[in-house]
Amino acid sequence: MGLFSFVKNAGTKLFGGKKKKVEEKIDNDNSANEAMSTALKAAISSLGLKVEALNIRVDGDAVTVSGITASNEVREKVILAIGNVEGISSVDDQIDVMPSDEGTPRGVEDTRFYTVEKGDTLWKVAQDHYGNGAKYQFIFESNKPMLAHPDKIYPGQVLRIPSLQA
Repeated sequence: MGLFSFVKNAGTKLFGGKKKKVEEKIDNDNSANEAMSTALKAAISSLGLKVEALNIRVDGDAVTVSGITASNEVREKVILAIGNVEGISSVDDQIDVMPSDEGTPRGVEDTRFYTVEKGDTLWKVAQDHYGNGAKYQFIFESNKPMLAHPDKIYPGQVLRIPSLQA
């Protein structure tokens, strides 16, 4: 749990372009925030990310997300799916992970987030993080369903970089 920062002007154009367009169509900020919250919930659902009691609260360019999920991996993917939307600059993570039968959170691993820079490829990111560019496929798989193709990354996008032991 915590606050995650994102590049506000990079990401999926979930709101039909700039967030301002949504705000222009709706009479007040509360309605705009509710419309964006609904759009974000639909995006999470369309990615197949399962979160019980999912609640997304939008306040301008900041989002607070809560709910319960089965693994830390799903929690991280939800954070990234929301944060990698144009117009979102921060995600306050309040998602709980269901404990395993042993009482520990499921899927807790040494995962880092990495912000893609101009000129990056998944090969280069894998080379920098794992010492082997051929491990790019591991990064690609770890970021599905948000990534549809390993060549489709963009500057400002935030990726999951899990430990190879995961």
